[in-house]
Amino acid sequence: MVSIRRSRIGLVDPSSDHATICYAPWRTGKANAHVNEEHVVERRAEDQPPTVVVIDDDPGVRDSLGKLLVAVGFRVSLLGSVSEFLAADRPGGPACLVLDVRLPGQSGLELQRELAGAERQLPIIFITGHGDIPMSVQAMKGGAIEFLTKPFREQDLLEAIQLGHARDRARLEQERAMADLKVRFETLSPREREVMANVATGRLNKQIAADLGVSEITVKVHRGQVMRKMRASSLPDLARMADQLQLTPPKPHNPGRVA
Repeated sequence: MVSIRRSRIGLVDPSSDHATICYAPWRTGKANAHVNEEHVVERRAEDQPPTVVVIDDDPGVRDSLGKLLVAVGFRVSLLGSVSEFLAADRPGGPACLVLDVRLPGQSGLELQRELAGAERQLPIIFITGHGDIPMSVQAMKGGAIEFLTKPFREQDLLEAIQLGHARDRARLEQERAMADLKVRFETLSPREREVMANVATGRLNKQIAADLGVSEITVKVHRGQVMRKMRASSLPDLARMADQLQLTPPKPHNPGRVA
């Protein structure tokens, strides 16, 4: 659980694990002056902290949340509208969005639907001073982590942010694992890919040999190469990889031949 450490932004306790606290724009493109002043970036000595993106059109709320979140160790991006968010680059590492429901222009709920339609996964925590039950139901059905009504307890927000970061961290790890799996699969020859797809379905070497029109010993050699290149520890492990890659066995090269 994250504990709240009260501190003024820009002042660092030398005994703490926080190396520096500085103000900088979240994205490296064009940005207007007032947005630059409201982007807060904190760096740790050992690693980069998770990011919280706050979108609220009330400067007072943004300032208050920014101080709280920086004080507990998060990197923070403070924005006043959805358009500013859409114009910005997505931060690296785990992130979550603290989003006001009612905003000038595009609303928070509209942004939630847009992100879902574009398959841009980003955990969302809604905050609002004008919430009602239908609104909260809509937000939660859309996959929101939490729906908090202002004024809310700081600890409730921090707990929701922790959950959001945990979910986004798991997503990033899954994406990295999938990318690594695809890289390994690319090292297979066309024949080895055929053998992998067949082995993963539980077919025997002699059956695969008959389907592909090759000798059984050739299948055994390819199978060994597949296990090595894919770094599979067992056949169930290889089958799991094939399922993740959505492999399907090719049509038999010799459909009339019986194994």
